[in-house]
Order: sequence, then structure tokens, then C-alpha cells
Amino acid sequence: MAQEIRIDGIGISQDVIAAIVSRAAEGVEGVASVGVKGLATNLVTMLSTGSITQAPAVEAEVVDDALKITLRIVVFFGYPFKKLAATVRSVVAQAIDAQIGVDVASIDVCIDGLVFPKE
Repeated sequence: MAQEIRIDGIGISQDVIAAIVSRAAEGVEGVASVGVKGLATNLVTMLSTGSITQAPAVEAEVVDDALKITLRIVVFFGYPFKKLAATVRSVVAQAIDAQIGVDVASIDVCIDGLVFPKE
């Protein structure tokens, strides 16, 4: 069972928060995926480091009665990172507010991969 976050008098599974955040972020134009997915990426990681140890796609913690979220995404080439990250932050904050109704302290967007168009 995933660790539970306790905030504002309710307990919420990390998996529930991850589902809300992932769904919101994946709807943003320019986001290829939430988290690094794919056999090729995992094989490269395994060959270069000797193991596959990947950070969770979505991490959440409570800071001063608000959620602090770290989100790892893969993006399509051609979308400016700063603008894309700002859009993802906005959409995720709106989704958290609409579904959970708690304050968001911060949303850190980590761009862990880049997808190039097929030529």
C-alpha cells in the first residue's frame, strides 16, 4: 500500500495524488509522458549504472499545511521548457484544487526526457 499523505484533516494515498497529477500533466500539449516509460530508456539506464533505479514520476509531501509536488515528465522536442513547465504547474495546481481542495506550496517540474519527431 502506498504511503498516505495527511493534510487538512484528510488522508490521501500517494497513488491518488499521482493519478490526479499525472492525468492533468498528460493533458498539456508538449508533454509526452509523466515519468520515463519505455524499454529502451530502462536498458540504457541499466547498462550505464548497472541497475534500474528510477525516481517516482510523482512525489508529494506536506510542507506547512500545503502540498509540495515533484513531477517528472518527458517532453516533445520543440516546446520551450520554461513555458511548458509553467503551463504544467498551472494545470496541476488547478487539478489539485478542484479534486482535493488543498493549497499547493510548490510544484517542481523535472524534465527527464526528450522525444524527437520521426524524420
